[in-house]
Amino acid sequence: MNIKPIKTRKDHQAALKEIESLMSATPGTREGDRLDVLVTLVEAYERVHFPMDLPDAVDAIRFRMEQQGLSVKDLEGVIGRRNRVYEILSRKRPLTLRMIERLHTKFDIPAESLLKQRQSPSRKKVA
Repeated sequence: MNIKPIKTRKDHQAALKEIESLMSATPGTREGDRLDVLVTLVEAYERVHFPMDLPDAVDAIRFRMEQQGLSVKDLEGVIGRRNRVYEILSRKRPLTLRMIERLHTKFDIPAESLLKQRQSPSRKKVA
């Protein structure tokens, strides 16, 4: 099979090019196995060299709302009254742990994202 580790950007580009040429390979064939191994190597390289940051809590909530067609009314039972939902979505008020737990449980929003809260410009602390 003669596959080597991906150590440089040049290796990464070459692996991506080869993956593109193998995209129509049938699983279980020699080409299909080569594709599987190359994809695994590329994923490992990209995880280290191009890490993706999780969205903050409000971005995660808005994404789930868009994804599932949810409205502010759908969030009321989880976050609180309508004005509280708007305060959260406008970043004027942080989520509580209870809200985080409910959002995670009811809408399957990753807790890691819900715990990541960005302060609104008016709430940032001055050093």
